[in-house]
Amino acid sequence: MKLRLLDLASARSGDKNNICNIGVIAKDADTYTFLKKNLSAELVKHHFKGLIKGDVIRYEWDAIEALNFICYDALDGGASRSMRVDTLGKNFSSHLLRLEFEV
Repeated sequence: MKLRLLDLASARSGDKNNICNIGVIAKDADTYTFLKKNLSAELVKHHFKGLIKGDVIRYEWDAIEALNFICYDALDGGASRSMRVDTLGKNFSSHLLRLEFEV
């Protein structure tokens, strides 16, 4: 059975220059445990298939059952330099929520 991240969590993203951050908030404690085990920085980078050129670093925030991913070199230079249609990181959370897990 496949589950989308959207079924397990909510997310919010933002940007600053060429860096994007994506916060993922689990719906409950069991889901947070699952996400800590299965939602790695490497998986996030792979999900974006070349859009993120730099490192992805994951931070865990146990107090609110959330993960935060900092994505470097993710915005093709940033809003004022990028030739992408969407030059900001605002839509990264929506795209990440489409990630599927096999359970």
